[in-house]
Amino acid sequence: MNEREFKGFGGITLRADVHGMSDDPSVLLLHGGGQSRDVWQPAAEALVKAGRHVINLDLRGHGASDWASDGRYDFEAFVEDIRAVLAQLASRPVIIGAALGGWIAAAALGEDGGHLASGLVLADAPPEIDAQTALKVSDQLRLQIERTDVQAQFDPAFLRSMDLEHATGRITEAAHLLKLPVLFVRGAMSDLADSELAGRYVEQVETAEFAEIEDAGHHVAFDRADMFSAVVLDFLERRVPRFLPDYKQGSDARTLRDALGCFATGVTVVTTMSEENEPVGLTANSFTSVSLDPPLLLVCIAKTSTSLKVLEQAKHFAVNVLHIGQQPVSNAFARSGEDRFADTPWQRGLRDAPLLSGALANFECERFALHDGGDHVILVGQVERAKYEPRRDPLLYFKGKYRRLHFA
Repeated sequence: MNEREFKGFGGITLRADVHGMSDDPSVLLLHGGGQSRDVWQPAAEALVKAGRHVINLDLRGHGASDWASDGRYDFEAFVEDIRAVLAQLASRPVIIGAALGGWIAAAALGEDGGHLASGLVLADAPPEIDAQTALKVSDQLRLQIERTDVQAQFDPAFLRSMDLEHATGRITEAAHLLKLPVLFVRGAMSDLADSELAGRYVEQVETAEFAEIEDAGHHVAFDRADMFSAVVLDFLERRVPRFLPDYKQGSDARTLRDALGCFATGVTVVTTMSEENEPVGLTANSFTSVSLDPPLLLVCIAKTSTSLKVLEQAKHFAVNVLHIGQQPVSNAFARSGEDRFADTPWQRGLRDAPLLSGALANFECERFALHDGGDHVILVGQVERAKYEPRRDPLLYFKGKYRRLHFA
């Protein structure tokens, strides 16, 4: 076991115990309010034995992590801490969060951050939380501060600044936006949520599951650590398996597609003018430079594309690289059956090929070659002119989803 330091929101130092082999799939453990990473020790040991790499983190103002000199223990500060930690990890972990730790993770991942993790386990952190539930949690924490052994684990200012009641709507909304595998584990004797709520959540969120552990209360992950670990390990092996998917020729093509999706790309719109002088275009992310002398690039066009025939016949075409704000443009040119240029500003290039206004880059090309590429046609163009916008960031595509650059 080693200790690792992370930089959190505002430059605060967060500390974690790190267990297991770094090449194994990662799990990030987040304790509840008024606790420290010590409570996760049994679960951490079980996860390591099952072949997981465990990062057991102390939240700000708790355990060995720094106390906030500015008193920032509001919900937003905790959420930004977790986003910062995730950005510093080499792989996307499953997050297991108890109570406050679970709610922080749900907010961080549900609010446009699902790509930062591969799964989420909520340990008696109800995905729907109201003011009454938040008040119960706050009252329990305030009682804890009277215990000297517990008080030593966290900054008393945490209780004065924590605004869980004001974060209830945010938590509920974020939890319903989660797209990654989710497991909600409830102690059968917990008074924070009932089984009906869990069932409703599982029905509404396609990726969610529910498990209930008998003879356990609010601290389900620690009251029955053995049962909790068994439930979590079963979930992990089914939904976030330790062994990598393996494609062999002739097997499931979806596995190959997912593997190819591990290569992050930009997003382009390929355009040309038809013989009837009408603009034609489609979204493509299979684009690459080929040569500088002569200046060549290529794009791959699906043989099922309705635009293929026009592109095959055209002597000139353009490749428009999209920036982060042009996701709607990408969606419009990926759909059929609509006027793709109706709501997209454009102008004619040197050879009349449509150039999308404000694109990250425009490449105007003369057709150089066409090659058969299985279920695609490889269109090679010789670049006649290129221009680009140096102040914008690219729209990225990775594992079937749009992404954006993240600067850690």
